[in-house]
Amino acid sequence: MAGKDKTADMKSAYDLALERLERQGIEKPRDEGLAPELRAKIADLRSQSEAKLAELEILHRDNLARLADPAERARAKEEYAAERRRVEARRDRDIERLRSRS
Repeated sequence: MAGKDKTADMKSAYDLALERLERQGIEKPRDEGLAPELRAKIADLRSQSEAKLAELEILHRDNLARLADPAERARAKEEYAAERRRVEARRDRDIERLRSRS
């Protein structure tokens, strides 16, 4: 089945919260008010997270290519989605922790 992987379109809890705020007419927090060194730390956290997510994606696709059993493929997809959520949640917590210290 040639289609887009639904897990690639998953959004982090932070992104979903920002969308809810925007629907309510509340502006999302901007990084412009943050100190340059804090912005750099946040950018570094995001970069590390994106690298980890890319690594997970590559490993997940490689794993799926080796699995023929539909039940095993479903389990692998669930594990991938859970790991992806964990990485995104950690990134969001770390960024929020940095912002709250400023």
